[in-house]
Amino acid sequence: MPNRKSWLSLLIFFGLWGVSAPALGQALIPHTLQLNSAQLEQQGLSLAQEAAQLAQFQQYELALPRAKLATQLAPKTYQSWFLLGGLYLQTNKFDDAIAALQKARSLDPKNASILFAMGSANFQQEKYDAAVQNLQAGLKLKPNDPEGLFDLGNSYYKLGRLPDAIAQYNQASTVDKKFWPAINNIGLIKYEQGDVDAALKQWRAALAIEKQAAEPQLAMAVALYNKGDRKQALAMGEAALKIDSRYGDLEFLKENLWGDRLLADTKKFLDTPSIQSVLQESQPPQQPVQVIPQ
Repeated sequence: MPNRKSWLSLLIFFGLWGVSAPALGQALIPHTLQLNSAQLEQQGLSLAQEAAQLAQFQQYELALPRAKLATQLAPKTYQSWFLLGGLYLQTNKFDDAIAALQKARSLDPKNASILFAMGSANFQQEKYDAAVQNLQAGLKLKPNDPEGLFDLGNSYYKLGRLPDAIAQYNQASTVDKKFWPAINNIGLIKYEQGDVDAALKQWRAALAIEKQAAEPQLAMAVALYNKGDRKQALAMGEAALKIDSRYGDLEFLKENLWGDRLLADTKKFLDTPSIQSVLQESQPPQQPVQVIPQ
C-alpha cells in the first residue's frame, strides 16, 4: 500500500455539482460571446469538472491547464483551487500545491479535506511537523476520517514518535474495520522494534481483510524466511510479487515506510534465486532494436 493515499478520489464530488461539462477538447468560451461574472464562474466550475474527470484517469498533464483556467474563471470558489492544488500534488509540484491549497482554505476554512491535502503535500516535502499541524487541524473538523488518521500516523512515524503513530493507526482501523494499511503499518513498527511475532500478527490481520494485498504478504514472507520457515516464505513472496512486482524494489519499499531492519532482511530475501526469477519474469520485454538500412 503506498504510504500516501491518492486523495484525488475526493474529487468525485465534482460530479455532484450538477454542472454540465463540455466535451473534452471543446472550446469553452467563444471569443465573440460576452459573459457576465456568474456565467464565467459557471464556465469555470464546468471546466474544473472536466479537469477532475481527466484526473480520475490520471491524465494530470491534460487536466492541469483546465484547472488553471478554472481558477481564473471562478477565482472565488474553493473547488477550483482545491482541484488545482490536488493536481500539483499528484505531479510532485509541492510548493505550487501548497499555494493553491492555501487559497482554497482561505475561501473555505472549515473544509477538512483541504487541510488533509495540505498535510499530504507537507509530508511529501518531508516537512513532517507541518504535516502534523495540518492533519491535526483537519481531524479537529473531521475526527473520524480514517485516511486523515492514517496520514497523521505516518507523519508521527517519520518523526520517530512511534507510540503516537501506533495510536493513530489503531484509531484508523477502529473507525474503518477494513482499513488494512493502518494495521500493516503497525507491523512495520513492531518489526523495527524487534518484535517479529507481533509484526506477523498485524500482517496476518491485514491479509485477513485483503487477501490480495501484496505488501503484508511480502513482509510476512521476509519475516518467515528470516525465522527459518523458508519453503512457506518463498511461496508467499513469489505470490506477493506476482500481485505487484513494485514491492521487489527496495527504494519503493523505503518510500512505503519500510524500516532499516526490514529492508536489510528483505534484500537477502529478494536475492534468493527463486525470487529473482519471479522479478525477472515481471520485467517488460525489451523492444528489439530496429536497424535502418543505409
